[in-house]
Amino acid sequence: MASTSGATARVRMIQAAAELFYVKGVNAVTLDDVRAASRTSASQFHRHFADKDELVLTVIELRAQQILDRDRQHLERMSSFRALERWTESIIRLNSLQDGAYGCALGALVGSRAAQDPTARDLLAEKFGEWQELITAGLIRMRENGSLKEEADPAKLAVSVMAALQGSYLLAQMTRDVEPMRIAMNMALAHVKTYTVD
Repeated sequence: MASTSGATARVRMIQAAAELFYVKGVNAVTLDDVRAASRTSASQFHRHFADKDELVLTVIELRAQQILDRDRQHLERMSSFRALERWTESIIRLNSLQDGAYGCALGALVGSRAAQDPTARDLLAEKFGEWQELITAGLIRMRENGSLKEEADPAKLAVSVMAALQGSYLLAQMTRDVEPMRIAMNMALAHVKTYTVD
């Protein structure tokens, strides 16, 4: 029973931290904030985490898993330009539910940790790499099935899509409006479309 209770407390702390980091930013959130939101004690926290840095790494893993699981539903089956559009539409639709207020759940962790925490930076780079690779793989399938021109470079196109996605998340966050996100993503997809086969 004690171990089950401990595991439950750990999950509550991770989930509370993930939400607080997303809404307020990592650096603005204290361990007291996390403990209060998760209804846990200092002793419970230190039973599972050495410090805030370790908690941040755990949240990065959680957010990355959530995003990758969500996007695999679209990207692992992507083999046409329309499928790429559907994936983009799904992300914009999800972000519109909060008026674009908080940006990318994973990208939000970059600005506050990448410069000061090399371990977090490396982990974030790894997870963004996995995310981008899903896009690349879909574009490779499009090239293999003749939907994309042979001269297209799927890896470079995936970088341009990911860059537009992260930049547009930031614009939507600043304006509390998903319209800049829609514009930026439409421009990125228009670039991809120049390589599609009519």
